[in-house]
Amino acid sequence: MVKAALDSLCLVFSILHILALACLPVGSKHQVTGVLDDCFCDVESIDAFNNYKIFPKLQRLQERDYFRYYKVNLKRPCPFWPVDGHCSIKDCHVEPCPESKVPVGIKSGNYNKYSAEANGEDLEACEQANELGAVNSTLSNQSQKAFIDWARYDDAQDHFCEIDDELAPDAQYVDLLLNPERYTGYKGPSAWRIWNSIYEENCFKPRSVYRPLNPLAPNIGGENGESFYEWLEGLCLEKRVFYRLISGLHASINLHLSAKYLLEGTWGKPHWGPNVKEFTQRFDPVETKGEGPRRLKNLYFLYLIELRALSKVATYFERSFVDLYTGNLEEDVETKNLLLDIFKDMQSFPMHFDEKSMFAGNKKEAKSLKEEFRLHFKNISRIMDCVGCDKCRLWGKLQTQGLGTALKILFSEKEIQSLPEKSPSKGFQLSRQEIVALINAFGRLATSIKELQTFNELLRDNR
Repeated sequence: MVKAALDSLCLVFSILHILALACLPVGSKHQVTGVLDDCFCDVESIDAFNNYKIFPKLQRLQERDYFRYYKVNLKRPCPFWPVDGHCSIKDCHVEPCPESKVPVGIKSGNYNKYSAEANGEDLEACEQANELGAVNSTLSNQSQKAFIDWARYDDAQDHFCEIDDELAPDAQYVDLLLNPERYTGYKGPSAWRIWNSIYEENCFKPRSVYRPLNPLAPNIGGENGESFYEWLEGLCLEKRVFYRLISGLHASINLHLSAKYLLEGTWGKPHWGPNVKEFTQRFDPVETKGEGPRRLKNLYFLYLIELRALSKVATYFERSFVDLYTGNLEEDVETKNLLLDIFKDMQSFPMHFDEKSMFAGNKKEAKSLKEEFRLHFKNISRIMDCVGCDKCRLWGKLQTQGLGTALKILFSEKEIQSLPEKSPSKGFQLSRQEIVALINAFGRLATSIKELQTFNELLRDNR
């Protein structure tokens, strides 16, 4: 009976797979399918999971006050080269959020004011902790001593990215919903230099490889694009993962720009929407000499990495002292419940990336490689301060910080598991800035995969 039932189930899945393939446009060149490299997950499973289960809930979460306001310093100087000047195109501009519009709980940033008893404790110690900039805005009120203890906790060695000082005079709140990521017209030598520096100076490659790693470079590969990736297979898993993360991030950003492209407006009003031609130029196998599908698969790989990190950090947010505090008790409870519901869905995903396969083997070598990996990525986060377009810089900083936070989580498993149930002052911590970046960065990847489905439907309809 059991065997018959299993055989019937297999038959059903086979029929569904055949029907799904039949729905694809004949000779579709942009549809990526199959198992991803360096893991056991497939594209189809991620599509179904993201587009119908996770994406709708993430959209609602990103609209909540806690996640829509992001504090960022867009005036930090480029640490690597003199910037030629900022993009003067109006769509490059970022409109900062007036202080009066930011929820009071986010602005105060330091204390959970739901607890009157805790607010009355030791005002002097409270002010001292505030000066140290040490208190995580997601934490419930504990004793002021706990706040000061937390101030002494230094997790700089765990950070995979450069984090803006939220107390800096130039740091401003930005409403992400009012400053969406989309095509701004920023391109040319300045944009080229950013990506070239990311690929050529920070990605790993064998010494025997002299050709550019930047996929935008001329003559990126031979027939079918296979020669471009031959060098990658000679690298260790960690270095292959690093390249795929950067390539996936690049692909995701290009998808956003193609999906929110400045189209011809009516009555002088700008209008953004999907630009099939732009998408084709960036991802068509012929236009990219076979590289396009590889880029899209790397997008899925990056999605899988961040999904794994979010599923692992769920236990951190389940603790009672972690509140998504804005000052509106009812909304804050709803926001946290929605986040926990999303985490529950994420933990149910059956084909997570196994990060334990990374930095394994000889402990000394693994430690050295992990530090090299961390410093390379941290350097990339610093390059974001060289982007000449403010809106591109905003979203570049947010998405690299989100990925950096995901990497911090992935390699802090012991610290997360050993968190005390009631004390927020010791061990693994996430600042509000990291939390907002983490969720919005993953939201960008979820949006990319959803937009890829839209482009494939447009291409099918145009045939």
